Amino acid sequence: MKTLTFDFIVVGSGLAGLLAAFHAADYGTVALISKSELDISNSYHAQGGIAAAIGEDDHPRFHFEDTLVAGRNLCDHDSVSLLVSEGLDRVKELIGRGMEFDKDDDGHLKLGLEGGHSKRRILHADGDATGKMMTSFMLKQVLAKSRITPFEYCAAIKLIVEDNICKGVHTLQYTDGENITFIGNATILATGGLSRLYFRSTNPYTATGDGIALAWQAGARLADMEFIQFHPTALSIPGQEAYLISEAVRGEGAHLLDVNGIRFMPGIHPLAELAPRDVVASAIFKRMQESGSNVFLSLRHLRDETLPERFHSIYSHLKTLNIDMLNDLIPIAPAAHYMVGGIRTDIWGQTSITALFACGEVASTGAMGANRLASNSLLECLVYGQRVVEKARHLKTNIQVTTREENILLRAETDQEFLNVKNEIANIMSDKVGIVRDGEGLRYALEQIESIAKNYSNPGNDYNYHKIINLTDICRLITRSAIERKESRGGHVRSDYPVEINEQLHHIIQKKGEEIQFEAVRT
Repeated sequence: MKTLTFDFIVVGSGLAGLLAAFHAADYGTVALISKSELDISNSYHAQGGIAAAIGEDDHPRFHFEDTLVAGRNLCDHDSVSLLVSEGLDRVKELIGRGMEFDKDDDGHLKLGLEGGHSKRRILHADGDATGKMMTSFMLKQVLAKSRITPFEYCAAIKLIVEDNICKGVHTLQYTDGENITFIGNATILATGGLSRLYFRSTNPYTATGDGIALAWQAGARLADMEFIQFHPTALSIPGQEAYLISEAVRGEGAHLLDVNGIRFMPGIHPLAELAPRDVVASAIFKRMQESGSNVFLSLRHLRDETLPERFHSIYSHLKTLNIDMLNDLIPIAPAAHYMVGGIRTDIWGQTSITALFACGEVASTGAMGANRLASNSLLECLVYGQRVVEKARHLKTNIQVTTREENILLRAETDQEFLNVKNEIANIMSDKVGIVRDGEGLRYALEQIESIAKNYSNPGNDYNYHKIINLTDICRLITRSAIERKESRGGHVRSDYPVEINEQLHHIIQKKGEEIQFEAVRT
């Protein structure tokens, strides 16, 4: 097996991974590992924008308060404070390096409004292509640094941990089946989310939670795995992907209508269509259950001819489906979108394993609480993508590795078996661990997933079987945490416990081989 040594190992090439690699290159050599192409990530597909209290009438304290409200008081205050204050500085630095956000005719930044925000503070780039523009900008900056070596189509198989010190990662190259061990002083996981565990998802196919599974298997602590954010407005057409219709569309005044043409959000929340995502997604789900039909997004009343330019990507996509964004009703339904919980870290992105860091969607810094405030995700990438390096660069670990890893093999003959199992699991998760859950359904889901896991308890050297273990581990973690939280809070809605309960205001912590623990919110 080939062994490569770097000062820093960054796994994942979304915005958080690119930022971590960019900053780490100032202090040493960097391996940037991606299981697909470098520009395939949730960050790249982000439409909404990036939130920052940059307007004249805004202040980080207002952004802080909005984040706590959206997070249903489960946010750790120190993490949120860092997010909104340092986030403003990071955005200004990014602009200083040449990143161009949309401006009005007078040269001022155009600031949009999204659900849960009390001020216009959403910056966009090229309209609804903010993630693409930011990721592409950072990718150019990363590729210009000679100390960074990219490795595409390279899948992380196992974290190499000895004496609770992470010394690197064992990987498999998709292109030729070669196994490569990367050894380094610090390993930074920026592997993104896991929403492709569900059938309807806005995420690319790569978002299957590998980083969370590997961290769990290595003994890292995880937090709040029950909180999956479902985006309220994803296109819902039979045979079509759940294409995201940005929250910014509602920010410009779009209405949600049921199958009878009735606008239903004003009677549910004072902010109507601009309520936090968990409220809107649950309301849509309930209305769909009652009517047996999709709901619809309508822009007809706006009569704004500038919207096709503002949302050019969405407009063009809908046109290919013979939907006129300005005049037709757009059929939508919620889809799995964002992992709110993840690998538990401190405010520097340090996990419970020495020399193992996490940032971006894979991490649980405590900033998101029970429900992520819209457009805070790209901001978290900027803030914690830099903070992980500020701590990791001081590490001088003993990277002498004593264990020897077994080669993992690509076996085409088990590809279909993997897909069949993945679809079976997606059915279980979508039906029983979706937007609205209950104890009976969750216990059934756990029983089914554990039954599947038993069949693959000895995966041997087959990569497809290892992927199944990852899937079943993650789904069990989500389901167990959902069973444990006997209340409805944020993105976790239980029909048998329909209200928030003060005694349940804590983080749910899981670690391999240990009982579930509870951790107080840092206030």
